[in-house]
Amino acid sequence: MSELRQLLRNLEVFAGELPSFDPAATPAAPAELFTDWLLAAVDAKVPKPHAMTLSTVDEHGAPQARVLILKNVLPEAGGWQFAAHLASPKGRQLTARPRAALTFYWQPQARQVRVTGPVVAESRELSAADFLARGTGARAEALLGRQSGPLTHPAERAAALAASRARLAREPDAVPPEWTLYTLLADRVEFWQGDRDREHTRLAYHRTADGWSKEILWP
Repeated sequence: MSELRQLLRNLEVFAGELPSFDPAATPAAPAELFTDWLLAAVDAKVPKPHAMTLSTVDEHGAPQARVLILKNVLPEAGGWQFAAHLASPKGRQLTARPRAALTFYWQPQARQVRVTGPVVAESRELSAADFLARGTGARAEALLGRQSGPLTHPAERAAALAASRARLAREPDAVPPEWTLYTLLADRVEFWQGDRDREHTRLAYHRTADGWSKEILWP
């Protein structure tokens, strides 16, 4: 165990050229800055820059987290969108407690973004459009509606997926009514820029009645 501890301590945290970050030059709303950072990560070929951790709370008050894909950002509303099956654990948790947190981490650039706020379900039309934009394999899996349920044998999954793919071949526009596009309406967004000398920069946006306020935080 001591060898593992030493190995972890010796791992490099920051490598390469890191981008600069001047909080004084940031836009008035966080969605614009987030989009700038996201596009910079895309340009830098950061792997899966649209991957994010979605954190919710279960019926016992215990935090739950998993990685999803960001679907869109709505600058005017200050909204971040993702999708899930209503009957999945995250769907049930969002129904019971419609608040969540998103965490983005672009490691090569030492950048992290944290987004928190209430979550609302979008219309059936928008949810269906999101579902139909997914790949065939993803739609076949989602049509089953069995996420996180017990699996007795891999053959059971293979047979269910084969039947689901056959259904899609017959009904290419099939959409499960439980498929939901969600929008997290941020009330707080925090941007963190790492620094090799540990002089990290943290900027937090807070939603107000008039728009957004900003403050710099200790790292």
